[in-house]
Amino acid sequence: MDTDWEKRVAAAWETLDSYGEDGGAEFRAVIDRLADELPEKDPVGLFERACAFDSTGHSDRAVPLYQEALERGLDGYRRRRTAVQLASSLRNVGRAEEGAALLTAELDAPGDELDDAVRACLALCLASLGREREGLALVLEALAPHLPRYQRSMTNYARALVADTPA
Repeated sequence: MDTDWEKRVAAAWETLDSYGEDGGAEFRAVIDRLADELPEKDPVGLFERACAFDSTGHSDRAVPLYQEALERGLDGYRRRRTAVQLASSLRNVGRAEEGAALLTAELDAPGDELDDAVRACLALCLASLGREREGLALVLEALAPHLPRYQRSMTNYARALVADTPA
């Protein structure tokens, strides 16, 4: 991917909050122009467009773009971001079961800086499915390593929350 293009996309995302509540369409137009510089149906362009819809309150329009980006071979860090963001969007549109399945698979993926986001979003999907104890366990396990103390205790409490929960 072109480094200049990546920098311009990153710069555009840094301005998102400056568009305010009513500036979603204007922000999406900025991202669309950048995505238009890529080949048609490029998975990265689809991903960026999906993110723009998602970030401006249109999860319903983001879902098919995320799915198409994955189908077209989106890989690397953006692929994992897509898993998290797609699962969140699926939850937002009432398809939490699909989101939970997507992120459950991500628990076995090689770890990276998105591990906690995977667990947090999975916890939200599980809560939407009435499986709050499992969700809380995931969040506690994600939080435990960041605590100055009580890491072992919190990890054990998290395991205990789901020890008696039917699978």
